[in-house]
Amino acid sequence: MKKILSSEITPESIYLSRRRFLKSSLWLASAAALAACSPVAPSATQAPLATSVGSTQGATDLKDELGNPANSYQDITNYNNYYEFTTDKAGVASMAKSFITSPWQIKVGGLVTNPKTYDLNDLLTKFTQEERIYRLRCVEGWSMVIPWTGFSLSKILSEVQPTSDAKYVRFESVFDPKQLPGQNDPFFPWPYVEGLRLDEAMHSLTTLSTGVYGKSLLPQNGAPVRLVVPWKYGFKSIKAIVKIDLVKDPPNSLWMQSSPNEYGFYANVNPEVPHPRWSQATERRIGEGSRRATLKFNGYNQVASLYDGMDLKKWF
Repeated sequence: MKKILSSEITPESIYLSRRRFLKSSLWLASAAALAACSPVAPSATQAPLATSVGSTQGATDLKDELGNPANSYQDITNYNNYYEFTTDKAGVASMAKSFITSPWQIKVGGLVTNPKTYDLNDLLTKFTQEERIYRLRCVEGWSMVIPWTGFSLSKILSEVQPTSDAKYVRFESVFDPKQLPGQNDPFFPWPYVEGLRLDEAMHSLTTLSTGVYGKSLLPQNGAPVRLVVPWKYGFKSIKAIVKIDLVKDPPNSLWMQSSPNEYGFYANVNPEVPHPRWSQATERRIGEGSRRATLKFNGYNQVASLYDGMDLKKWF
């Protein structure tokens, strides 16, 4: 059977035109909320959106809500953590070129009353795609500012209707060692699994991303669909998702199984908690020569109330 290219499902020019039209109609309504999206006066309901699609080569006109310029498309697509391909960050892009991302389905089930299976076209047409400029902070000490395209995960979770027993969300990536040579490494308990508390997953900042810089995600960035949880370390933002289940107990993620003394369930960016092998107090923004101070929750203070009463040095 002939493989269908993602570009054949929805032509990029049509897809981008539709999104720009939708965005322009939302600008006036969202402007006030955008102004409030800062660590000083955060918005609890509105995720920060980009003000333009911008150039795929430069980032001078795109900034996050703290005023940080977006990294270039070149940076974002050529420096990647993706162990399913290789541990060499600069080598992922070349190894991922032939990864097949269409057709693609995501099964959503578990403790829900209305389980569903979405294909890629469902996601692109049913859920309004918004531009969201989020910082991504890696536990290894580097970071980027990325103009993601996507929509709040809560939209899907609301459709499937979690039951009262559902307390957590479990995510699972594709398992295909023929296409993903890193999955032949026996050290890791493949496939990649991650999890969130249900209230974390329902927060408006938690995003299912289908693109970067107004273009469809490339394989090295987690195509065709990945999670983006901007206040947590990047390893929580699972790539190439094929399954989402609502569950009663905390999921045991790949990194928790592999290195439980280094990687906890919550993975909230917290400069006060050092990694066992290095400090988290500073970070290196890709494209910058010097290091900068790491912000708690990656600067997204609007999520702090999710952890009231918790010892974030213990629950790391």
